[in-house]
Amino acid sequence: MNKDLALELAQRVQRIKPSPTLAVSNRAQELQEAGKDIISLSIGEPDFGTPQHICDAAIQAIHDGHTRYTAVDGIKPLKTAIINKFRTENNLNYGLDQILVSSGAKQSIYNALSAIINAGDEVIILAPYWVSYPDMIKLCDGTPVIVKADIEHEFKVTAAQLKAAITNKTRAVIINSPSNPTGMTYDEEELRALGEVLLEQPGIVIISDDIYEHHLWRNRPYKNIVNACPELYDRTIVVNGVSKTYAMTGWRIGYVGGPAKIVGAMKKAQSQSTSNPTSISQYAALAALTGDQACVTEMTHAYKERHDFLFKELTSMPGIKCLPSDGTFYSFPSVEGLLNINPAISNDLEFSEYLLNEAGLAVVPGSAFGAPGYIRLCYTTSMEQLVEAVQRMKKAINNIK
Repeated sequence: MNKDLALELAQRVQRIKPSPTLAVSNRAQELQEAGKDIISLSIGEPDFGTPQHICDAAIQAIHDGHTRYTAVDGIKPLKTAIINKFRTENNLNYGLDQILVSSGAKQSIYNALSAIINAGDEVIILAPYWVSYPDMIKLCDGTPVIVKADIEHEFKVTAAQLKAAITNKTRAVIINSPSNPTGMTYDEEELRALGEVLLEQPGIVIISDDIYEHHLWRNRPYKNIVNACPELYDRTIVVNGVSKTYAMTGWRIGYVGGPAKIVGAMKKAQSQSTSNPTSISQYAALAALTGDQACVTEMTHAYKERHDFLFKELTSMPGIKCLPSDGTFYSFPSVEGLLNINPAISNDLEFSEYLLNEAGLAVVPGSAFGAPGYIRLCYTTSMEQLVEAVQRMKKAINNIK
């Protein structure tokens, strides 16, 4: 037998590609380890430490012997805290059978897609989009359908665009607001307009990725599509987690609230993949949701300060167009004005490579988010590092010939 044939991989895994953001981050780390002076603005991970009271809760959980399997869908105290969070912060009411705790919001989304997508089903993604959405859909044998909005439209898709993208194969729509990579937020009126379109299509499930809701300084108070269009409650899966809000990326706890039937199917899928999320992390997440929230305000204030500095600097650079972000910790400037000045820099990938090689600055090309001609800058670094990054970028831009 041919060795290559014997080792042939499944088609589903061959359809996907590794995460571009992790690829850039890993490349930057390799260069740093090789002795290069690299500033990375590539990965969306808070630079703050996990707050002490959350760490203390995890340590206490170990001392209390909470190191065994838990229920697949999470411990009851954490699920109860999530229910309280949804009720008090989002005006959404769920029962215990409508909550599922998973190993990160990423797994929550994958569980949802696994539960609702059949081969050939289409899932509409509003672009620019988080890099993992299309590949998770492909892993579930679905087809991603990309609906794009550019900087002239504040990176927000209109109701007319959404309606035009819907076919008889459309099974789901993913909405990420506030957005990674753009930092933009759909306001209540815009969400209501999208919701009116979806109300006409009772077979479509909505996945609302709310992971950045707390790091927001414009369009407050926060609203998701169910707040704007309550009639969609029975077919919307609301995704959230503790990673971004509480600087707990490595703890891997995400959660959903949604229709009991779909959440039950997601639980079944999770039972045959990871089983329960880490027990110790669940107790830490419980402390995060029920403890002092001052840490969230402090982090958001720091992100806004960095954002304001970076936005001002970016808008002063020749060839750069940029919008102020509503929140998150991302800026998403257009670099189209800097392309084709040098034959070796004709697209956002080559521009990002130029910044890495010439300026020691790691950014993620917009093509990774379905938006060629842009770059994503992540300001989860100190102000001192951000000032240095801006100086390097200015010098690199001035040197393009």
